Amino acid sequence: MKKLLTGILLAVLVLALAACGTKDEGKKDSQTSGDGKGDTGSEVTELKIGASNTPHAIILEKVKPLLKEKGVELKIEKYQDYILPNQDLESGEIDANYFQHIPYLETQMADHGYKFVNAGEIHIEPIGIYSKEYKSLEELPEGALVLISNSVADHGRVLGLLEAKGLIKLAEGIDKTKAEVKDIVENPKNLQFDAKNDPAILPQFFNQGEGDIVLINTNFAIDAGLNPLEDAIEMEDSAESPYLNIIAVREGDENNAEIKALVEVLKSQEIQDYILEEWNGEIVPVK
Repeated sequence: MKKLLTGILLAVLVLALAACGTKDEGKKDSQTSGDGKGDTGSEVTELKIGASNTPHAIILEKVKPLLKEKGVELKIEKYQDYILPNQDLESGEIDANYFQHIPYLETQMADHGYKFVNAGEIHIEPIGIYSKEYKSLEELPEGALVLISNSVADHGRVLGLLEAKGLIKLAEGIDKTKAEVKDIVENPKNLQFDAKNDPAILPQFFNQGEGDIVLINTNFAIDAGLNPLEDAIEMEDSAESPYLNIIAVREGDENNAEIKALVEVLKSQEIQDYILEEWNGEIVPVK
């Protein structure tokens, strides 16, 4: 009798284990085919990237389906400032970011000790000079107030633009990407500079008629509903500008397959054509 009961118990146990195994395998297959694998059967890798709302996040939304075909699921985290995207990249909250130009990245690494790498140049956003009252720079009065960003990395850029337009002259021999107001050696109109402004607020100052001229980054101008080609009285010449917007990653991650796939898609003809058509030359893709 004992042998019979033991045999029955063993048989029940074997059947239970077999059923459990079949259930688990079915669950695993269901999860893999539904979420973990693409049409090609290759495993999908998630890539989390931080980006400014405009134009970076918009461009990345266009990239998403193309990247999915390469087995990369793109997750986009949107930011409205220039500080947090690098902090979150450093901490590992995101895998890459797409919002900054090369001089800003270099300044951030020098100031904070970040170990970041430029994984690819994608586009340039020419900075613009805006004014509610004046139609040309020649009309600016003596002592005109110039509103610029509080981002030190942008100071050299805006001062270089003002020099290129003949309003000031910077000291000889300085690295113009790092120029500051103190480096101005000639200022015929005695321009007054206010450099305490959050760059995201500058379009609002322009719309309120504050300052005689306001220098605004194109991404913030577009985000505020401005058309740089129509609303700016002067624009930066982007032909040989060092201010290329890039994909930044932690040192060592630049060779990851998903990062390479991202840069490849961003620099594809399809995306470059999209950038030109969507922003009518206000944003220029890098070849």
